[in-house]
Amino acid sequence: QVQLVESGGGLVQPGGSLRLSCAASGSIFSINAMGWYRQAPGKERELVASITNSGFTNYADSVKGRFTISRDNAKNTVSLQMNSMKPEDTAVYYCYADRIERFSEYRSWGQGTQVTVSI
Repeated sequence: QVQLVESGGGLVQPGGSLRLSCAASGSIFSINAMGWYRQAPGKERELVASITNSGFTNYADSVKGRFTISRDNAKNTVSLQMNSMKPEDTAVYYCYADRIERFSEYRSWGQGTQVTVSI
């Protein structure tokens, strides 16, 4: 069982920056990877960024060079630093954590946080 609590969403102007955080609790020792999805109205949910427990990262092409995912192992927290933001980044952002327990895979989700990029 992993619980995820997100914070940091809000309104930002184009070109601005925003930082999302996701704190994990529970069976954190079993987490293999964490990351962020986002979903805009009328669009499919898409993977924004991910980071494995070994530190490897992956980004959607649309955010490469602008977003950075990182983690603080001591605080069991994953963050998404979003710079040079565009209106197309407007979406609900969902944190996730993947884990393996007794040979079964599980995905936990945060509650979602709204990010709006607008003038």
